[in-house]
Amino acid sequence: MDEFKILKIKESVFKDNDEQADLLRQDLKREKTFLLNLMSSPGSGKTTTLVRTIEALKDKMRIGILEADIDSDVDAHAVAKTGTKVIQLHTGGMCHLDADMTKQGLLGLGTENIDCAILENVGNLVCPAEFDTGASKNAMILSIPEGDDKPLKYPLMFSIVDVLLINKIDAIDYFDFDLEAVKGRVKKLNPKIKIIPISAKTGEGIEEWAQWLRTEVENWNG
Repeated sequence: MDEFKILKIKESVFKDNDEQADLLRQDLKREKTFLLNLMSSPGSGKTTTLVRTIEALKDKMRIGILEADIDSDVDAHAVAKTGTKVIQLHTGGMCHLDADMTKQGLLGLGTENIDCAILENVGNLVCPAEFDTGASKNAMILSIPEGDDKPLKYPLMFSIVDVLLINKIDAIDYFDFDLEAVKGRVKKLNPKIKIIPISAKTGEGIEEWAQWLRTEVENWNG
């Protein structure tokens, strides 16, 4: 006879979170608020891409931003300069946001006058991929300097996102980065994914990305 009980805590945590995420998605659908979960490694250009996205869409829809970090409010200050409504979320050491944390952030932000809320998740390619935030769609950024092997190393992240932005495309000539190989690896993991090469620095590809997001928001809120 066993002397102790074994709890499958990981399965329990994920199941509970998935249920909360589904409820949050239903609430957002009723409120006609689209939530985008934006993920990437640190230094990929998330915040700069976010600012470019706001500039492209702020006259077409009402946007709100949730900035999630373990600490600091640097990114929130950068976004606030655009005049967009923003709230900073500190995770207290957590490397991701789950559905309940996202809900708390949305309550703090206030969604009554927001068509599109964008969550800039904590920067890493592991934990955020495992937790459903309740988002309408998931997006990630892979930057050229990170290398073209990331889909091989972090397959879960690439398999759960709806759109992949390959950022810093203006620097591709300076790095050993095989764009077509990345596309092939990602499509093998996720055949329906949308892949858009962009440069948050020069603006290349931002119009295509903004149009994709605008269409998704309109479909969700329609």
